[in-house]
Amino acid sequence: MKLINMGIAGMILLVTTSCADSTLTKGSQGAIGGAAGGAVLGQAIGRNTEATLIGAAVGTMLGYIVGNEMDKFDKRQLNYAYERGPSGQPVSWVNPDSGNSYQVVPQPAYTGGSNRVCRQAEIMATIDGRPETTYSTACRNDQGQWVLQN
Repeated sequence: MKLINMGIAGMILLVTTSCADSTLTKGSQGAIGGAAGGAVLGQAIGRNTEATLIGAAVGTMLGYIVGNEMDKFDKRQLNYAYERGPSGQPVSWVNPDSGNSYQVVPQPAYTGGSNRVCRQAEIMATIDGRPETTYSTACRNDQGQWVLQN
């Protein structure tokens, strides 16, 4: 069964990455990468097909939001929320160029895999008037910067 589930994750990864070419938008590329990473992470955590599919779905949404809708300003604000946002308290902003609004509720830091400091957060975004909510995890890299995990 484990081999079958890893095969499913591998197929999702193969199909999504084979579609990545220069004609795709940043959002599509982000969604593809998020789906692949989410599927692999879902499989690693849940070790079943359902977890793999849930991981792919969540990764697709987060990848699309980050890849397409968040510009440099938003990414700096998100980094600020991970770096300085009080646990359980919302950090909000409106992008002055796009008009998109975001509210991030970071959770307490913890030590994740490879002894990296990580933090989970709920991200509520209103993009083109449509509210979307997703959950993300960011971990510090070797340079101390927060990096979203797929």
